[in-house]
Amino acid sequence: MSVLAGLLTLLLVVVIAVLLFRIMRSVIGLVINAIVGVILLALINALNLMGLLGRPDIPINLITVLISAIGGVFGVVLVVILHLLGIPLRI
Repeated sequence: MSVLAGLLTLLLVVVIAVLLFRIMRSVIGLVINAIVGVILLALINALNLMGLLGRPDIPINLITVLISAIGGVFGVVLVVILHLLGIPLRI
């Protein structure tokens, strides 16, 4: 019985390790996506790219940061489009 218990424990540890690896891999991807999105939002304001289009800078607030962090590059594109259309993103 102890050999069977040892094998089941080993199998359980392997399954947990594989699941943790998959979760961490997806979390790391989300974190990188969030960092890239927030940096792009800051760069758009730092380089005054909205000024070239005749618009004020994109306000950095909780909503714009969350959209940029969750959506990454696509989130930043969405924030820019909404800003160009004059739709305010504020609480």
